[in-house]
Formats: sequence, C-alpha cells, structure tokens
Amino acid sequence: MLHALSIKRRRADMKKKMTAAEKNEAMWGWLFVAPTVIGLLILNFYPIFNTVWQSFCKTGDFGKGNVFNGIENYKAVLAASETWQSLWNTIKYAIVEVPLSVCIALVLAVFLNGKIKGKSLYRTIFFLPMVCAPAAVAMVWKWLYNQQFGLINNILGTNVAWISNPKITWIAIGIIGVWSIIGYNMILFISGLQEIPGDYYEAAEIDGATGIKQFFNITIPLLSPTTFFIVQTRIIGALTIFDLMFMVMDKTNIALQKTQSVVYLFYQYAFTNGNKGYGATLVMVLLVFIMIVTVILQKAEKKFVFYN
Repeated sequence: MLHALSIKRRRADMKKKMTAAEKNEAMWGWLFVAPTVIGLLILNFYPIFNTVWQSFCKTGDFGKGNVFNGIENYKAVLAASETWQSLWNTIKYAIVEVPLSVCIALVLAVFLNGKIKGKSLYRTIFFLPMVCAPAAVAMVWKWLYNQQFGLINNILGTNVAWISNPKITWIAIGIIGVWSIIGYNMILFISGLQEIPGDYYEAAEIDGATGIKQFFNITIPLLSPTTFFIVQTRIIGALTIFDLMFMVMDKTNIALQKTQSVVYLFYQYAFTNGNKGYGATLVMVLLVFIMIVTVILQKAEKKFVFYN
C-alpha cells in the first residue's frame, strides 16, 4: 500500500505544471545541447543511414538518382577478388602497425614515466608526429623511401623500391603508421602508469623483485585496461586506414593492388568511378568485419584484462 501511494504521489508531482524558472532552465538546457544533437544527426546518423540505403542501390544513369537493386551490390562485392585482396592488405597493415606501435609506445612510456631529466621534452618530441599534417608526413616519407634519391637507400647503400615493390610496400606503409601513432599511444600509457599505486612497487622492491619482474608482474597486469583500450582502438584505426596510402601511393604504382586498403578501394569506386552504391557496399562489408573483430576482442577482455 505504501509503495503504491508513493508511486501515485510521484505521478501527481510529475503532472504539476513547471514553474517559470524551471521552464527557463529547461529551455537553456536544450539550447546548450542543441548544437551537439544537431551535429550528431547531420554529420553522423544521416550518413550512416544513407550509406546503408545506397548499398542496396545502383547508381543511376545520367540525370537519374539511385535505383534500388536489392542485394546485387553485395553479390558483386563478395564475388570480386579485389575485395578480398584489399581486405587482406588491410589486415596485413594492421599486423604491422598495431603490435609494433603498442609495444614501442609501452617501452617509451615506462622510461618517460620515470625520473629522468628532460622527460617533458622527450614526450613532446615523440608526440610531434601526431600534430603533423598527413600530407606533410606523406611527402617526407615518400622522399625517404625514394629508390634513387631517398635518404634510407643512401644511408644503407641499397637500391630498394620501398613503395613500388608489392612484396614490401605494405610493410613500408605500416612503418609510417607506427611512426605516426607512437606518441599518442605513449601518452595513453603514461596516463595509465600514473594510475598504478606506488605501494606495489615498493613492496616488490622489499621482496627483492628486479625491475624486469616488476614490469611483467605488476606493470603489465595493472596496465591491461589501458592496453586493451589502445589495442582495440588501434585495430579499428588500422582497418580503416586511408590517408597514408592515398598520399604515398600513386595511381600508377604497380604495387597499388597489393597494398590498397578497403577504404582506399571504396574511395576509388565512390568518388573516382562515381559508383556510390558499390562503394557503400564495400564500406558495409568492412563494417561487418570490424564488428566481428570487436566482438572477439570483447570476449577476450574478460580473460586478459585485470581491473584493480
């Protein structure tokens, strides 16, 4: 009875008219959140639904809009060998970029989180690639990888075609990705390291544990939530790689077919060839693949992530 009476009172209070002050507060609240809501609707939700719709459409002939054609685009995309080749290229890039960028960033974070002189300067230097324009990064690395005049070949005394040899180009592009993202990963690791209580290390030192043992038995387990977050976001970022390949690889490059990512292939069909329906279908296939990878990672989180 008492519970039923309390519910009735709450409903009666909710039905009461809002005062002028409450109306004014609610109005200002809606005004403040309106730009974000409108931005999400226009820049995020509408493109998502439009892409899904276009994946079921054929780009119309001259003067016509999109024409619904069911799952024909999906049949064509899944039957095309270049789709699976580009997906495999993307996976290979992720295999290079993700493990190297995470491991190197972790080591740098551990050193730069310690008591060393000028660590703020070192942190800034390693983070600089993140604030560089992708076009500038691509231009510099294209010069470094140049077969005839590149700095790398001149230093090593070699004549390697770093960005035109199909066997090694994906590795060269992956190295650029590693160099570009190390600073960002390092900052995230440093923030995670600072959340680990120092008492654990003090107790380990008293027990005679070396720095290596402390790293593997304290740092790695307690840093696992940060590591999982970085790995997950970097896998998604690597699977959607586009800008580096677009600016480093020319359309006439003989290694393009063995290097181009799914997003690069989408760009070619949607914006170069004008076949937006086919391009949207490529994006949907990639989205499904990323969702599958994300589900697997979420399952693995329960086994490998430890929350202190």
